[in-house]
Parts: sequence; C-alpha cells; structure tokens
Amino acid sequence: MLTFLPFISTSLIVLSAILIAIGWKLIKQKKRKQHERVMIAASISALLFFIIYMSRTIFIGNVAFAGPEQLKPLYTMFLIFHIILATAGGVFGIVTLILGFRKKFSKHKKIGPWTANIWFFTAITGVAVYLLLYVIYPNNETTSLIKAILGN
Repeated sequence: MLTFLPFISTSLIVLSAILIAIGWKLIKQKKRKQHERVMIAASISALLFFIIYMSRTIFIGNVAFAGPEQLKPLYTMFLIFHIILATAGGVFGIVTLILGFRKKFSKHKKIGPWTANIWFFTAITGVAVYLLLYVIYPNNETTSLIKAILGN
C-alpha cells in the first residue's frame, strides 16, 4: 500500500542534503541572499519528508527489518543511531534557521557547519535504512513504530 512513499520521502531527505551543500558553498562565496533561498528550499524539502514520514507512520505503519536474524541487532543499533541523528539534525536545523532569520549571524555561523554535517550523516544513514528495508530485504507488511524498531 503506497509503496512509493518511502522512495519519495528518502528522495526528499537526499534533496535537502544536496541543497544544504549548495547553500554552504553559496555562503562561502558570500552570496547571502542565494544562500538564504537555498537553505529555505532545503528546509521545505526536509519538512515535506517529515510530513510524509509521520503520515505514513501514523496511518499506515512502518516496515520491520526482514533481513537475516543475525543482522537484526546490528540493524536495530544502526536504526537507533539514524533516529538520534535525525532528531538532533532536526533540532539543530530549527535552531540554525531561527538564528539566521533573527540575524544572529555569529551564532548562526558557528552552529551551521555542525547542523549541516549532522544532516549529511542523517541523509546517508537514511538512504542506508531505505535500501535495507525496501531494496535489499524488502518487506511489504507494516507494523507499529515500536515493533518496527525493536522487532516482534
């Protein structure tokens, strides 16, 4: 059911990371207005991901890892690491945006690289989770979030 949603949401996270990299390059080139526009686009992409992910989680459920039993503990640790990164990246992202919009550029400049790097790792680990769940070990059965993370 709606099997295209994980691909779309993962693509949105990758897009947000690419836009953040472009935005970072633009600010290094002192192109502040272009930087702002690209970072807003990156934020919208990440927000769309979050809306799709949460809607899918609430209304459809999540897919549990269907790979070999001996890999489940490693996958679970990896997934928890990804969730921690994504949560930290989201919080850092909101703080970084607020600092930028409030023109507190010295703080924005300090936290921005940390935020970007956390988000890059979030995107990379998100793609890995997608590949493990939908490409390498596909599973069409959905379950609750807790069961998907911890197993049955």
